Amino acid sequence: MSMNILYGVQATGQGHISRARAIARELAEHNVSVTWLFSGRSRDKLFDMELFADFQHRQGLSFAHSNGRIDYLATLRENKLLQFLRDVRQLDLLPYDLVVTDYEPVTAWAARLAGIRCIGIGHQYAFGQQTPVTGGSWWSQLIMRQFAPVDLPLGLHWHPYAANVMPPVLDLPALTPWDRGHILVYLPFENQDTVTKLLQALPSRRFIQYANGLTPGILGNVVRRPASINGFKVDLASCNSVICNSGFELISECLQWGKPILTKPLAGQMEQESNALALRQLGYATVMLTLSTRAIEEWQATPVRLPFDGFSNVAAALAQWLAAGATGSVTELGRQLWQRETDQSKLPPGSPIDSPRVKVV
Repeated sequence: MSMNILYGVQATGQGHISRARAIARELAEHNVSVTWLFSGRSRDKLFDMELFADFQHRQGLSFAHSNGRIDYLATLRENKLLQFLRDVRQLDLLPYDLVVTDYEPVTAWAARLAGIRCIGIGHQYAFGQQTPVTGGSWWSQLIMRQFAPVDLPLGLHWHPYAANVMPPVLDLPALTPWDRGHILVYLPFENQDTVTKLLQALPSRRFIQYANGLTPGILGNVVRRPASINGFKVDLASCNSVICNSGFELISECLQWGKPILTKPLAGQMEQESNALALRQLGYATVMLTLSTRAIEEWQATPVRLPFDGFSNVAAALAQWLAAGATGSVTELGRQLWQRETDQSKLPPGSPIDSPRVKVV
């Protein structure tokens, strides 16, 4: 008899969904039945979801953004708290042997109110005492902890900051990365016309700009493409370098494929600002606080290229751990996964890294 798992995924951005795809493929190799629940984005804006079959959807909670910053007034206005509470109370957990959440609040809070053990797998669960943290007020840190509370957190990060922190889960096709010379640009929280105009001011370089809702077209040295899965991954594999926000999943993919990164954290978002700090400490990327042609030119003059060996197959290890009932030692699981990482990953947890590659532009 197979185990029944309810797996909630925060779908505000593509990163959580990308991670869910990797884990879904691996769980398909085990004797488990998985019901997927997505929230944080309207159902009609989800795409390439065939892997999740008849997934469930709830409105959930999400943060509103405007021109590269969190808009707190719009966040309060757009989130329907009464509907969220109804969804939490009405979610039936009785058919499931295991509840897992990737920072998805409906499943997390439904399990909390029902007194059912809930496992959290995601980047947000890596923020402990030794993880680099910046840009957050006391209440933003409280929101991060209580947004999707769990009983057993498995964090994901680029460094083993704590015993419960694993390397990233990656959803990459079987491609050998190469260099066609273009710069891939993915800044979904910025005004896209503003981004295009800024890139056009650098005519000697070729850019491929992605964002939800972009009309396909070529505007001088800028190719604009709407968000996609396969096309984006091919352009990522073949790019020279990447300009992006400081979200965890895309940067993890860039690191895996050895792509130099220029990153702009989403202002007012503690997770992204903390990611940027970690990247600076680790020497993994160049950080810009303001999007400008000067920042791009300075970065291109001395891009960070890492002697990186690649991350382990974390998705396969987590799927095996979940299929076995999620009772194995988290500390031992993490130890095994980090054994294959680079020498930098073997530094003591929380160690700042004094690297000549660290830059802020």
